[in-house]
Amino acid sequence: MTINGGISFWYATDTTAHQPPRAPLTTDATADVVIVGGGYTGLWTAYYLKRTAPDLRVTVLEQKFCGYGASGRNGGWLYNGIAGRDRYAELHGHEAALRLQHAMNDTVTEVIDTAAKEGIDADIHRGGVLEVARTPAQLTRLKAFHAAELSFGETDRELHDATATRNRIDIADAVGSSWTPHGARIHPLKLLRGLATACERLGVVIHESTPVTELAPRRAVTPYGTVRAPYVLRCTEGFTASLKGHRRTWLPMNSSMIVTTPLPPSVWAQLNWTDAPLLGDMAHAYMYAQRTADDRIAIGGRGVPYRFGSRTDNDGRTQQSTITALTELLHSFFPVLTGTEITHAWSGVLGVPRDWCATVTLDATTGLGWAGGYVGSGVATANLAARTLRDLVLGESTPLTALPWVHHRVRRWEPEPFRWLGVHALYAAYREADRHETTTHTPTTTPLARLANRISGRS
Repeated sequence: MTINGGISFWYATDTTAHQPPRAPLTTDATADVVIVGGGYTGLWTAYYLKRTAPDLRVTVLEQKFCGYGASGRNGGWLYNGIAGRDRYAELHGHEAALRLQHAMNDTVTEVIDTAAKEGIDADIHRGGVLEVARTPAQLTRLKAFHAAELSFGETDRELHDATATRNRIDIADAVGSSWTPHGARIHPLKLLRGLATACERLGVVIHESTPVTELAPRRAVTPYGTVRAPYVLRCTEGFTASLKGHRRTWLPMNSSMIVTTPLPPSVWAQLNWTDAPLLGDMAHAYMYAQRTADDRIAIGGRGVPYRFGSRTDNDGRTQQSTITALTELLHSFFPVLTGTEITHAWSGVLGVPRDWCATVTLDATTGLGWAGGYVGSGVATANLAARTLRDLVLGESTPLTALPWVHHRVRRWEPEPFRWLGVHALYAAYREADRHETTTHTPTTTPLARLANRISGRS
């Protein structure tokens, strides 16, 4: 039987995850900085603030428990991708976007080194990222993608033909791939919980089971009391829509995952998946996967992309149709795994801005700040965002505060039912475009997908 929900497979397999929750807020309080959200962005921000300015009083408010959201449910991709880089190149010039990309490259190493320094065992393995093409149209996009990455300074990226791709991972129908060393496999919840512990060692106060109902200049309001602080930072990513006044700020996009039972060495030898690179593809409705530390395959993608009214899921439970679709995708990539047991399935939400651009902002007048909109690339991006928020709060002008994503503003999403209709229509178009490209073997991206990209704001 597949365990469906229960937060995530990561939660089920982390022996430290089932400890009693931290105490909730019980009365009004004060701090120098109050951070709303106990995920990667919030905890990394708290960590770097206390590391840099130990005397600061930093409080984190989390509605459930640290790691309940995307930080405890994601695919474990610590890599150098960032949402909106090409848009920032259009707005601010290539050199500005190049600096942003270099900062993301460095962030992968920053997370790995900090985890080691803090004694966090997060099953980290730096095998890079392999993006694979399985149709002629995907190969055309892959080559364009590879060339673009080279133009943004990734001189250590490699382009592989079909044979070289199979030498990295033996994927059915693979016709080419692009590999970058700027990526690592992690157990996302182990990283998150280790980070929370490191924050508490530094003196950060973390209140769990404390939902924030309203944010206002210099205060965060909860059912149990109000925390007042000169700086109030919103670090809620896919759960931002639950805050008063923010229902249309970022769209909570659903992403789902399944994980196999541990696979024996003989199967891994057949798959030739030895150095454990992260695995993605160039489909429009793309997939992402990793070889876990205990020799499973965890694979994810879009199921039902969005729930009406920006609602979020109930503890990670996902639809049976999504589990079936992901299982079929797994078998398509690796036919030898047909019949392999799927032990866990779950879903989570990620934050999507209307222009698909991640941002970091602090309004010095009101003290309100925020970071997020990572569009699925948040494991590393949250760390860069946190260090940038730290510098903004401390009033320092640094190379991070000069990056082009700082203070970027974006319009709100459309009201319902247009939001629901639009998102579901777009992903139906992407799935149809993938089907068309697979069956016709056209070498170019279908017009339907190009139109969907323009409407969605992805290009």
